[in-house]
Amino acid sequence: MLKDREDILSKLTEILVEMFEVDEEDITEDAHLSEDLDIDSIDAVDLIVRLKELTGKKIAPEEFKSVRTVGDVVSAIQKVMEEQ
Repeated sequence: MLKDREDILSKLTEILVEMFEVDEEDITEDAHLSEDLDIDSIDAVDLIVRLKELTGKKIAPEEFKSVRTVGDVVSAIQKVMEEQ
C-alpha cells in the first residue's frame, strides 16, 4: 500500500502517465497540474476517482479544491490515508 510520500508520488506518477499520457520526466512535486501537465478540471475528476480506487477511501472533492501541483496531490492523499 502507500506507506510514505515517496510511495504516493511513485503511484501518482504511474497514474498520470497511464491515464493522461504525461511524460514521466515532467512529473515533479513542483509541477503545476494545469500549466505544466495539461490536467484540466475534468481530468482532475477522473484522477480523484482513480485515487479513490487506489486508497479505498472516499475522497471529497473539497479536499482537492486547493490542489495546484503534484506535491499538493501527494499531500492530499497523505491526509486522506492518515484519516483512518
